[in-house]
Amino acid sequence: MRNLVPSWIRVPVAFFIIFGAVEFYIDSGEKPAFIEYPPVMLFLLLVLLILIAIEAIIGALENVMLHKLDKEAKARFLAEKENSFKFTWLKETYIKLLGQKPLEEEGEIILDHNYDGIKELDNNLPPWWLYGFYATIIFAAIYLVRYHIFDGDSQYDELETELADARLAIEQYKKTAKNLVDINTVTLLTDASDLASGKTIFETNCVACHMADGGGGIGPNLTDEHWILGGGIKNIFKTVSEGGRSGKGMIPWKTQLKPLEMAQVSSYVLSFQGTTPANPKDAEGDIWVDENTAIEEASTKETSETVTNSIISE
Repeated sequence: MRNLVPSWIRVPVAFFIIFGAVEFYIDSGEKPAFIEYPPVMLFLLLVLLILIAIEAIIGALENVMLHKLDKEAKARFLAEKENSFKFTWLKETYIKLLGQKPLEEEGEIILDHNYDGIKELDNNLPPWWLYGFYATIIFAAIYLVRYHIFDGDSQYDELETELADARLAIEQYKKTAKNLVDINTVTLLTDASDLASGKTIFETNCVACHMADGGGGIGPNLTDEHWILGGGIKNIFKTVSEGGRSGKGMIPWKTQLKPLEMAQVSSYVLSFQGTTPANPKDAEGDIWVDENTAIEEASTKETSETVTNSIISE
């Protein structure tokens, strides 16, 4: 078998078989085992060194045995080894990639240098190295044209694209994960199921202070336009979550209600706006106006006035 497959094929194949077995039997999640567990990397490096050492020892023993043979036996052994090497095309390709002269032709490329009996050969660069170098030049030229002349997408562009995709994925996830809502992302819920849940939470926790119809008692009236800590879904959510005024407002409910439940009850509270309770409490706080709505109304009014003035002038 050793004569059929050379060592430079045997060692990598044996190593990757062991590597594959390790990855198969060690469940390391998304990351490879040798990255997730540093001892596995050390083990694989040790295995590789052992395989190389075994091949080196066997090769050395083979050379020692070869030197002990006489010329005829050595020639016969080498001939048998040569004949037993079935991958002729692979061997020829390997020799071509090395770009070396055969032993019998090395006399043609010996330089006139002699250092204690050591002579130097004037071999050309190996073709694999030379062609690899040419390939890097071609790659560099293509890269220059693609990214510096025609302004191809850079790593920063790719990063921005990935970040944009990530933001979209987060938004999509938030639509199905309502419990991730917070003061910055809460929006008014209008689904009947959310408002029904909000009503249940209100009737369980809030009616003692605000009455079932939102008219107010210990707590303020929720049906008028006056708000102590601001109206709108974000302010109400914050008040429900963090509590009212220090020392005399309601308790913070964030330890007892989930984010989705606070969003539901906050949305239900806003449904009281414009209703008429049985015994409304006097207004408290200031009239709250949504800034965005005010800006839109002002813009609409300005446009309307411009159109009117234009018609009158005509």
